[in-house]
Amino acid sequence: MRLAISAIIFCSAVIGVEVPKEDSRNTNTPGTDTHFAPPVYTSREAWEKRKEHLRKQILSAAGLYPMPPKTPLHPRIFGRIENRDCTIEKVLVETIPGYYLGGNLYRPLHATGKHPAILNPHGHWTYGRLENQPLYSGPSLGINLARQGYVVFAWDMVGYNDTVQTPHIFGSPVEQLWSFGPLGLQVWNAVRALDFVVGLDDVDPARLAMTGASGGATQTILLAAIDDRLQFAAPVNMVSSIMQGGDFCENAPGLRVGTNNVEIAAMFAPKPMLLVSATGDWTRNTPTEEFPAIQKFYALYGKPDNVETLQLKAPHNYNKENREAVYRFFGKHILGETDAKMFAEKTIQAEMLQNMLALSGRALPDNAITYDQVFAKWKEMVPREAASADEARERLQLVLGAEWTREVVSQQSGEHVVLSRPETGDRVEGALVEGKGAPVLIVGGGGVRLSTGGRPTLRISGFQPSPARNREAKHFLTFNQSDDACRVQDILTALAWLHNKYPGKIELVGVGPAAVWAEFAAAVSPIPVKLSAELGAFRGTDEDFLKQFNVPGIQRAGGLPAAERLIQTLK
Repeated sequence: MRLAISAIIFCSAVIGVEVPKEDSRNTNTPGTDTHFAPPVYTSREAWEKRKEHLRKQILSAAGLYPMPPKTPLHPRIFGRIENRDCTIEKVLVETIPGYYLGGNLYRPLHATGKHPAILNPHGHWTYGRLENQPLYSGPSLGINLARQGYVVFAWDMVGYNDTVQTPHIFGSPVEQLWSFGPLGLQVWNAVRALDFVVGLDDVDPARLAMTGASGGATQTILLAAIDDRLQFAAPVNMVSSIMQGGDFCENAPGLRVGTNNVEIAAMFAPKPMLLVSATGDWTRNTPTEEFPAIQKFYALYGKPDNVETLQLKAPHNYNKENREAVYRFFGKHILGETDAKMFAEKTIQAEMLQNMLALSGRALPDNAITYDQVFAKWKEMVPREAASADEARERLQLVLGAEWTREVVSQQSGEHVVLSRPETGDRVEGALVEGKGAPVLIVGGGGVRLSTGGRPTLRISGFQPSPARNREAKHFLTFNQSDDACRVQDILTALAWLHNKYPGKIELVGVGPAAVWAEFAAAVSPIPVKLSAELGAFRGTDEDFLKQFNVPGIQRAGGLPAAERLIQTLK
């Protein structure tokens, strides 16, 4: 098709908005070290709608949307150690059949009745939950909280201490298709840790809190964002606009596309939360940047004082002074005690590591499974066939990051058309031939000529990555859609424009490699389309997706069978 290059005339479907000269998906590629601007919402209603979407986005990125069925935990609690005023026990819980999470349970000594409970995930310290040094002491935290009247459960990151059936870092390209990685497994373990604690006879389920530092704070804000049972939170030295978490267990494809940890932490509003920060790490701006931003979310609920902040002149840590600040915060909100002297940390007699490890001198239970079997179980946890067409479409939309926009910005010069979604900065180029009848959208095919019977015909090539697309941005796919997901979005943008411009059911034609893009675009489109796409040798295997349609999570969301079932509903 001929592209006119002279006498350019611009026509925008959205008044006052122009199509960008460059596609922002090539020039704006955020990563974990990007400095993000604070999000702003002017109404509680707008924020609640956004929050619901973010919750689904987090769960989808973790491979937990919809939430899998919860199998029996079969908790094993043993090896009781009795100190002056608390007990410590070893714990193994079966978060997936045959997969065991290890930890320690700290309880008040000689106390009766129901107690508030605190969940305590750890960060990337050498000895994990058992690290005991000035900058971080898991045992000091657990023992002192138990002395104050809490039941405390501290558990492992994957690949640490007793939780050894996977390494800490994993997630091959094939595993990413199934959303199998350390972040998702750790989020699932946190959900099951909360299930375990709630099930204890001596825990009050109305008083549940969580605190962790560094990677443990990442787990804290993620669980706080997706599980309404938590009532109090204290993420320590993690919530930042300038660093989002550097480890694989803090990142998963799709997790922070269009968002960041400040917005995720704000999802806990209006429940009480303490933001702890340090001058010597990436939380150095918290008092002046992140805290005021999050407080604005709390103000939407009329409770700006429910979020507090504290910053120490210190390196990255969860040291004694910070722990005491958390004791005071929880004491005020959970115990109703405001006397700071009540929460001065007492020294502890640290136990030897072998006395705290659940697998010291003990093997995993007989039904323990291998790494490959954990992956196989993970794939089985979420049924591939959704309960309804709406659920199937939503699952695919989430992993694709697909958006249907009612407004499309357009610029046209002769046959040359450029489209964009307002406020996204994307750019979709195509060629339009006017005609009569129902419109046709052709994707791909290059110079292949197709007869459309004189109907209005728009031809696009779909997203084309340029050398400017910086794939070296740290944890690129956590913050950016894959090329193939961008191509699906371009098709949806073009469909939306045609739908606004011409009457009649749109025919979508995918040519060559674009047939697969068109297949998934038709599946997630909210308007019915007539699809013409020959998939050829593409059968929806893992290998097919890696070679022809590489979208993390696509198999977890149902893969090709889900798309085919949805397309059948369009006929």
